[in-house]
Amino acid sequence: MTPTFRKDRRDVDSDFFAAEAAGLRWLRDGGGPVVEVLDVGDDFIELARLPSARPTAGAATAFGAALATMHDSGASAFGAAPDGYRGRQFIGERRLGSGTHDRWGEFYAAERVAPYVQPAIDAGNLDSDDAAATREACAVIAEGTFDDDDVPARLHGDLWSGNVLWTPDGVVMIDPAAHGGHRETDLAMLALFGCPMLTEIIAGYRRAHDLRPGWQERVPLHQLHPLAVHAAGHGPSYGAALGRAARACIALAGRER
Repeated sequence: MTPTFRKDRRDVDSDFFAAEAAGLRWLRDGGGPVVEVLDVGDDFIELARLPSARPTAGAATAFGAALATMHDSGASAFGAAPDGYRGRQFIGERRLGSGTHDRWGEFYAAERVAPYVQPAIDAGNLDSDDAAATREACAVIAEGTFDDDDVPARLHGDLWSGNVLWTPDGVVMIDPAAHGGHRETDLAMLALFGCPMLTEIIAGYRRAHDLRPGWQERVPLHQLHPLAVHAAGHGPSYGAALGRAARACIALAGRER
């Protein structure tokens, strides 16, 4: 009998656990190493319980390759929800925009960064200068400055180190905010919160699918989303970091501010 891990909550949106289950199944269908969903309801989700192990270079490299494969499995549009899922989407407990777009920059600015600016201001976590820089960066991004011809990738969407579990059988991902996006966004979130063995993960990824030149310089661009989400609810240090990342994007675009 499979050991289980059950999460029960009655204080969340009725789509909360359904979105998690749909995301996990969609990522698994795309080759992603994710925890198995055993059962789900309006106020619970039951998952396979995962034993823990120490990070190793071999597991990191294999994870990077599997992540690239999952990204390559694609999505129908930028912002697309998991196939067949029609409910609300979340990152943590915060709502995610569900609009779909043909262009990445338009999607990313409108659905993943801009919606969190005013909540961050209202929370007292984003000052006027940093808010202005973030809005300016969103305008630059929405113009298509950083668009390329890469098709929408199948993203985990909340790939910080706490959602990367090291087990005896390798890395397993949990708690996705799965959607169609740009592959560099998942990798930038791994970097933002200090994932172990990141160098080996990136090496494994690039063996399976190489990254476009300049990807290192675009890391702040792809960190705008998690920083904006955190600025909306986790303190002014994230607002300051969001402002710095926004100014880096403006500079990368060759704009003066």
